[in-house]
Amino acid sequence: MVKLIVLYKKPSDVEAFEKHYTEIHTPLALKMPGLTNLEVTHMFGSPAGEPKYYMKAELSFESKDAMFASLKSEEGKATAKDVMGFAGDLIHMMFADVKG
Repeated sequence: MVKLIVLYKKPSDVEAFEKHYTEIHTPLALKMPGLTNLEVTHMFGSPAGEPKYYMKAELSFESKDAMFASLKSEEGKATAKDVMGFAGDLIHMMFADVKG
């Protein structure tokens, strides 16, 4: 299994961000072909105080090929366009192999 991991910095307008993420972005992401799971985590603190990131989204796929095909699909492109439009300056994306 592989994941696309998206880390989000805290938005200036949390309420507007959450509304867009829940009502528009998540439904787009869930249409991506080959997506096996979407897990969203909100950070509430860290040992050093305020966490560096506000939220983490993990999109799971069976393989690298499945993930890259999904990202190149029309649904993947629509999801990417949306996230860049409402949170492009807040995100850091990574690809990861899941071990164990």
